[in-house]
Amino acid sequence: MFNFIPFPGRVLVAIGTAALLGAIGSLEARVTQITITQRTSPLFNGQSFGSVGQYEQLRGTARGEIDPNDRRNAVITDISLAPHNARSNVEYSATFTIIKPVDMSRASGVMTYDIVNRGNHLLGGPAAFLNVGGFPGTAGDPGDGFFYNQGDVLLWSGWQGDILPEMLPPGSASESIALPIAKNPDGSPVTGPVFSQFLNVPAGTNTQQLARTSSYSDLGSVGGAGRTPLTLDTTQATLISMTSETQTGVRSGVVNIASTDWAFADCRTTPFPGTSDPTRICLKNGFDPTLLYELVYTAKDPLVLGVGMAAMRDVVSFFRHAATDDAGTANPLATTVSHVIGYGISQSGRYLKTFLNLGFNEDEQGRKVWDAADADIAGALGQFNIRFANPGLISNLYDPGIEGPLWWADYTDVVRNRPTWGLLHRCAATNTCPLIFETYGGAEFWYGRGAVGITGTTGADDIPLPANVRRYYMSGTTHAGGGGGFMLSQPAVAGCMLASNPNSEKETLRALYVALKAWLVQGTPPPPSAYPRVTDGTLVAANKAAMGYPTIPNSPSPDGVMNSLLDYDFGPNFRYNDESGIIATGISPIKQVIPTLAPKVDADGNEIVGARSLLLRLPLGTYTGWNPYSSGPLKGQECTLAGGYVPFAKTLAERLASGDPRLSIEERYTTVGNYYFAASVIAKEMIAQRFLLPDDAARITTQALQQITASGLLPLR
Repeated sequence: MFNFIPFPGRVLVAIGTAALLGAIGSLEARVTQITITQRTSPLFNGQSFGSVGQYEQLRGTARGEIDPNDRRNAVITDISLAPHNARSNVEYSATFTIIKPVDMSRASGVMTYDIVNRGNHLLGGPAAFLNVGGFPGTAGDPGDGFFYNQGDVLLWSGWQGDILPEMLPPGSASESIALPIAKNPDGSPVTGPVFSQFLNVPAGTNTQQLARTSSYSDLGSVGGAGRTPLTLDTTQATLISMTSETQTGVRSGVVNIASTDWAFADCRTTPFPGTSDPTRICLKNGFDPTLLYELVYTAKDPLVLGVGMAAMRDVVSFFRHAATDDAGTANPLATTVSHVIGYGISQSGRYLKTFLNLGFNEDEQGRKVWDAADADIAGALGQFNIRFANPGLISNLYDPGIEGPLWWADYTDVVRNRPTWGLLHRCAATNTCPLIFETYGGAEFWYGRGAVGITGTTGADDIPLPANVRRYYMSGTTHAGGGGGFMLSQPAVAGCMLASNPNSEKETLRALYVALKAWLVQGTPPPPSAYPRVTDGTLVAANKAAMGYPTIPNSPSPDGVMNSLLDYDFGPNFRYNDESGIIATGISPIKQVIPTLAPKVDADGNEIVGARSLLLRLPLGTYTGWNPYSSGPLKGQECTLAGGYVPFAKTLAERLASGDPRLSIEERYTTVGNYYFAASVIAKEMIAQRFLLPDDAARITTQALQQITASGLLPLR
């Protein structure tokens, strides 16, 4: 009998213990059975891509098991409390998707594993990262076919065990996994303290999901399984509200809400106390949108979340190495994959770093899983191998995610009194480290504490990068980059002080993906790392004076916006360098506050170092990696991964009238022709630097000409 979170609405292949016993024969990876549940061939309405031809999609389920006594799995939190099968192994069942050429003899030999983000695919579609064109959201539209023209195979599989299919958008490209639930040896439930926070709740709301526990994130968080309340008795929990909370945990206006004024219930259609519901809370008088709420309660039945990492390792290893599963089902990629790239974006980039830190890039046969990896827009780590964790959160206040090393090479963290360690410590010992790109932008500094990976906890060390690592900082960008384009006016960001930052990362990332492949397959050295450093004065204290940020009329300064590194006391059963283990209390004490740093800027407020886009080199305004909340309990703090934008004045007269110290568009560029000529010259330089592909250079310089002409910003000549 195994305790799995089921997959409502999704067909899984049923396989009994006897069948499994008969199937076990090969020790190839530890996927024991694959089942293809859907084949779409050809994909994309039969569209053909260059010399590769047509593509097809396979969707299915991979069942597997891991040895809890293997040293590579022993790092998994609560693995000893997971139910075991007749072979004393721990089982899992994950969905997967493969997109591959119909004729695999035309494939490049490179398989890119896209680590799903909160269950969702991020690479390969028209609205996805790295693709251009197409019609976002349109089924069967591959955009410009960036991966497909190269002949690459794409693979996805489920890893985040607290996500159930019904939590994902209908019809989305998504993956799930069934993971075991930890139980005490006597069969009783494992229990422990957890907390949920609720911010920016719309007026008139009386019910909130516990699953959406992202207090400081307007992105919210899917998930929720594995944190079920032990009891629905509200006297055994604590709910408070507050008018404000600083980044270092100083609270104001705290009010304890009586246990009789709220319930673990759903009151959306039934008056308070509503219908009993362990996944929601109902507040008798409704939530106040101006307040921050915090719930601390005792949870039961934690998922053994780290098994998701082992499953991801095994699925990749199976499709790369295996000929068949244990029952004889053929691997559709057998003998065709020569190189594997792991690609993680945002949450999944933090997962990628944690995966490497915990040694999972070595499979159970001692082989390398990924040959190369890109951790994109991932400032910190995350809560992926912690009891009662919420993997969908992003290192908000009191959340784990910043305890482990954020640096690649071994480094001694004397400030927090930690042993010497680095993200590559384990894989270096087993010779299983991949080639690595680390790519991120401004939001990963201002919100995700990304500068700590450069300077360590002293803020002064400039930790050297290992020979197999390159770091590219995409200057002046919001999280994931903006939509691009060359328009002066940009839309507002709800709840934030500054307008939306349009500065794109996509063109840089496309060029770097090609460079990473060339490094991996041909051995061609990639572009030199490009990022700010303490030693050259380009990484400084996160305040206006140190950064050299200008005084812009009617615009906020960066003072007080940057998130500091908080040193928590998570108790004796937490393994800090592993970002793993058990947290002792719901709200953990803060032992110390460690300042983090920001990039230096020029007289316009634009960052001067990094992989700078064409738009940043020919700016129409100031492009920031930060954007403060405009109101509410967190006013003035970073508006959760949002960058900002302050346009230049159009003319000298407008600039003088407003008192703006930054030159106007008119003063800078004079005519459309001058702007286009400068853009063409810079694009050629960026191509030579390998930060821009020729096709993208032609596209964006043409876009600049067309949009600036149409907007009337400048005269033609």
